[in-house]
Amino acid sequence: MNGATEAELGPVDWELAVTTATRLVRPGPVIGKDEADHVVGRLRELAPQAEVHVRELTTLGQGLPLLPGEVVDRPAWVAAAAQGLAALTGPSMPRPSGPMAGILAGTAGVQAGVVLAFLSSRVLGQYDPFSPNEQLAGRLLLVAPNIVGAQQALDVPDDDFRMWVCLHECTHRLQFTGVPWLRRYFSEQVTALLSSMDDERAPLSDVIRDFRTKLRAGDGPMSLIDLIQSPQQKLLLDKLIALSTLLEGHADHVMDAVGPSVVPSVSTIRTRFSARRKGGGLLDRILRTVLGVEAKVRQYEEGAEFTSYVVERVGMDGFNAIWTSAETLPTRAEITEPMSWLRRVSP
Repeated sequence: MNGATEAELGPVDWELAVTTATRLVRPGPVIGKDEADHVVGRLRELAPQAEVHVRELTTLGQGLPLLPGEVVDRPAWVAAAAQGLAALTGPSMPRPSGPMAGILAGTAGVQAGVVLAFLSSRVLGQYDPFSPNEQLAGRLLLVAPNIVGAQQALDVPDDDFRMWVCLHECTHRLQFTGVPWLRRYFSEQVTALLSSMDDERAPLSDVIRDFRTKLRAGDGPMSLIDLIQSPQQKLLLDKLIALSTLLEGHADHVMDAVGPSVVPSVSTIRTRFSARRKGGGLLDRILRTVLGVEAKVRQYEEGAEFTSYVVERVGMDGFNAIWTSAETLPTRAEITEPMSWLRRVSP
């Protein structure tokens, strides 16, 4: 990559982020070339098949073309993730100016690179609706070494696990391609939050003090972003957290609800995978807490419970009222009290 000039630099030097992350990325599991080629081929075959199953269960995306997924390694995921983040956040993040602009963007780039490197060995797949090269179809990425590593660690049937992961990511793709207004709404909420941060940023000393206080109080999983909030930012963040919880929980529900006819060992995979999500050494758990990964695990659980509760009571057709408009999305409070959402949307 060629270095960006100062005039081209945004708030984050994403080229430096990719370079930093690529140097820090750990190698994946060691397998032979023939096996690696087989894994790549199967993931490419399974992604469209998985989307057919998701469409049949959810009725989202009927009539849309069936698209493949991209099978990538860890460095390729880093590059794609950085590209998507730059496209989503770049226009709305405050840009540094003056003689320190390059230093600030570079520092942010290194920090982003460290985070991407940490996540690169944990992400199994990702749907990015904001990829600048894929228009509204986005990019569905399947990280082959991580899928292989997780399947081996869980000791579950390989093809079952690959299909299970594909079901989750294809659900995300259909959420955005099958609900035409969702992509723009999500982007608008992120833009509003980021645009508010420059003028209302809390002093660093206050952030550190609040972080220590919450840790001592045992308030549960949190990330630094939970502490850098004005009242307006909290409202915006609550909307994004509610939406993210819904999307992740809906995908988790679907990947299990498709059923044993598609993934025969689904119950075993879910049990072992849920236990693995909560594992890790002390340093790993600290990093996951600071980066918000622990909070994201809780989102999967709360969102799946919300989805299952609603589907059990009003069926998938009734649940799909959620995609009518931004006004029918659940609030953060309604995620944990799904009956209150049902009373509001289907009185």
